[in-house]
Amino acid sequence: MEDYKIVLLIDADNTQLSKLGGIIQELSTYGRIVVKRAYGNWKKNTLKNWEGELKRLAIKAEQQFDYVSGKNATDMALTIDTMDLLHRESYNAFAIVASDSDYTPLAIRLHEDGVFVIGVGERKTPEPFRNACDEFIFLENLDEDNDRYEDYYDSHYSKESGGGIEEVHRLLKRAGDRYEDEDGFTHISQAGAYIKRVKPDFDVRSYNYKKLSDLISAFPKKYETRRDKSSFYYRCK
Repeated sequence: MEDYKIVLLIDADNTQLSKLGGIIQELSTYGRIVVKRAYGNWKKNTLKNWEGELKRLAIKAEQQFDYVSGKNATDMALTIDTMDLLHRESYNAFAIVASDSDYTPLAIRLHEDGVFVIGVGERKTPEPFRNACDEFIFLENLDEDNDRYEDYYDSHYSKESGGGIEEVHRLLKRAGDRYEDEDGFTHISQAGAYIKRVKPDFDVRSYNYKKLSDLISAFPKKYETRRDKSSFYYRCK
């Protein structure tokens, strides 16, 4: 499976703030997210809660004023930046987070240039935009228990502990869903690389284990393991 260099572009007027973490976790299964930008008029009351989450997830906020009342220029700004980034020829995948059919021409143009196009939006997203992408991810399928997870994360996360162990189990499960072989097993190197993309400060020693394989082996009720010469595989139960 190819590891993509991904550009993530978010139309804040057309997506759900509560899903941002889930979006990044999902896209990180495709490869490394190199560029993360969110577009919106941050002076709007409807976007007032975005600042904290954008900072936490290290997403660059791009300010775009509404030049005409009743019209927002976010989609145009996002499109212009997309074409600029495309011409750098440094990225081979673009993810557009929006539920707006106005992005259909942009997706088609990106596709014509040979890059991998991922759309992320609600089920109500018009079919033309969905079909213009190589893959389309429905927001409704991401982190259905997101609110409960965020509560857990906020109450348990600390720099000293490296984060709650349940967060690691969630990421191992997501990696397993993405990278499992025909027998349902996932190579530990793929899982480890994925966790580091989502959570750069991850260090298994923060949980008192020397290796990720030791952590996984410590939870036999959660994981079945297999060794093949020098390789280690796991399967979620």
